[in-house]
Amino acid sequence: MMNDEVGNMAAPRETVHDGHGAGQRLPKLTLAALGIVYGDIGTSPLYTLRECFSELHGVPLTNTTILGFLSLIFWALTLVVTIKYVVFIMRADNRGEGGILALMALALRSGSASTVPRRFVLALGMFGAALFYGDGMITPAISVLSAVEGLHIVTPLFSPYVVPLTIVILIGLFVIQRRGTGGIGKLFGPVMCLWFGILGVTGIGHIIQQPVVLWALNPTHAIGFLLEFQWQAFLSLGAVVLAVTGGEALYADMGHFGPLPIRLAWFGFVLPALVLNYLGQGALLIADPGAIDNPFFLMVPGWAVLPLVLVATLATVIASQAVISGAFSLSRQAVQLGFMPRLRIRHTSETEIGQIYVPKVNWWLLVAIVLLVLGFQSSTNFAAAYGVAVTGTMAITSILGYLVARHHWHWSKPLALAVMGVFLAIDLAFFSANILKFFDGGWFPLLAAVILFALMWTWMRGRAVVFKHLREESMEVAPFVARCGAKPPTRVSGTAVFLTGYADMLPHALLHNLKHNKVLHERVILLTVVTEEVPVVSLDRRFEIQDLGADFHRVLLHFGFMETPNVPEGLAAGRSKDFEFDMMDVSFFLTRETLIPSVKPDLSPWQERIFILMATNATTATEFFRIPPNRVVELGSQLEI
Repeated sequence: MMNDEVGNMAAPRETVHDGHGAGQRLPKLTLAALGIVYGDIGTSPLYTLRECFSELHGVPLTNTTILGFLSLIFWALTLVVTIKYVVFIMRADNRGEGGILALMALALRSGSASTVPRRFVLALGMFGAALFYGDGMITPAISVLSAVEGLHIVTPLFSPYVVPLTIVILIGLFVIQRRGTGGIGKLFGPVMCLWFGILGVTGIGHIIQQPVVLWALNPTHAIGFLLEFQWQAFLSLGAVVLAVTGGEALYADMGHFGPLPIRLAWFGFVLPALVLNYLGQGALLIADPGAIDNPFFLMVPGWAVLPLVLVATLATVIASQAVISGAFSLSRQAVQLGFMPRLRIRHTSETEIGQIYVPKVNWWLLVAIVLLVLGFQSSTNFAAAYGVAVTGTMAITSILGYLVARHHWHWSKPLALAVMGVFLAIDLAFFSANILKFFDGGWFPLLAAVILFALMWTWMRGRAVVFKHLREESMEVAPFVARCGAKPPTRVSGTAVFLTGYADMLPHALLHNLKHNKVLHERVILLTVVTEEVPVVSLDRRFEIQDLGADFHRVLLHFGFMETPNVPEGLAAGRSKDFEFDMMDVSFFLTRETLIPSVKPDLSPWQERIFILMATNATTATEFFRIPPNRVVELGSQLEI
């Protein structure tokens, strides 16, 4: 079942900051950014250097290779995170918002469709979003698992309980999602501040003992390592990239805080702490190569391991929370942009509109993550799968970034190719190294992304087919209004609002109502919810009305793809334009379409079945558009697709 009288979807608006706060506001935003934005990349030291020396890569553990890996990690953080994301990609500001779908919308709006097929840009954005969901499944699993694995260092007796304890922590994390993260979120900043402080302090202690590791900052060590080990070094790039996981979060969370607090947190605290910790781990390995089993936890004395495991677990829960919230945000954007069916979205805060809970996404993620933990068993086994998801998303960001630089920033073609081409080359090198581990776990994020992409593409195509059939079976508004003016049917008091996805055609609900009840209301509003390719639409542009004659009016309610489509509030905004609106005098008419397979379908058989299933399970238009149920009249009909 689905309602045809539905325009483009909309989603909850984030609390947007301009990033130019002064005085006390900027430090608070910076601390908040530290807690929410950097949880993922901040927990990468738990496993990155250990995975570099995995047996899969065949790189011997020597002082030269240690310096080589440290140099690669440092320059990956510099080139990928600092220069690509912090300096360049964060400039791709879609009215204050970031993220793969916001970047896609900006690329489309900037005129790139004139030189690049629109479907290609849409496909890139969808596949990038699909890969992010894969990242959303893997990040909580590998992060929490890697922290709990620190119990091995305390005593081997804990070994049998690592996986069960990880699952218990993850289940608890997903169960509390419906309560909201407002209270927990206040702790994120201070806890992550403590975490990054621990990273830096533990690293400094070992660097002092082995200052030779500072030579790793010289890029010649990275180049020499690549030239000497060649194939093994190339394979090991799949582990080096783990150091930059979470880089996409800097851009995705830009709308929450603005670019300035995120950049201050990165340069002032996060980057120095990460570099110090990686160098400290390298110094430990130079002094004691046997520490490769778990160099992060072996950096501290035995008595401090258990407290460090507890803090690390809390940090990984925070990292997981950020990804889960990102999945919720991405889902509502996908719904709004027409890539997914309507989903039930609950607000968990009365003051912060960006805090939401999407039940279906929450429980599907939990099921997938628990199955992943049971299947992979250790953070080492997750490494290849994690790298594929991250590097795939980064590569798509670079391609979309080129389109924005070329058509939105108006860079010359050589300049855009030179800058974004370098970033893409790095991304593809990392991706290629990871894809070689396809059978070691790299298959999972690709399989998940292909399935999710197929679902999103099917939904987008299915909606287009439905709208095509509805237009064919409907009639234009202008002739109908002219006929009503010449030979008016019986009119009854009140206002009737008919939701329609196409402003120039009559909604089926109106025709059904006139056919069965033989009446029209004295005032008829043909309402279309329009999704703009911007995150937020200003209130003065929210409401648009056109008098069609014979007491018919066409109303367009404009929402951004980060906003909630609240129809009653949108209509109330019309009062500023002399539009009188009384909810107690309004009836909303919707057509509930039952989709049935056609003898000659426009979709392939498998797409047809999937689309009908997705439409059947979509949230009703009444709930999604926040229309009071007691003001809604639904009229049913069947539609062949």
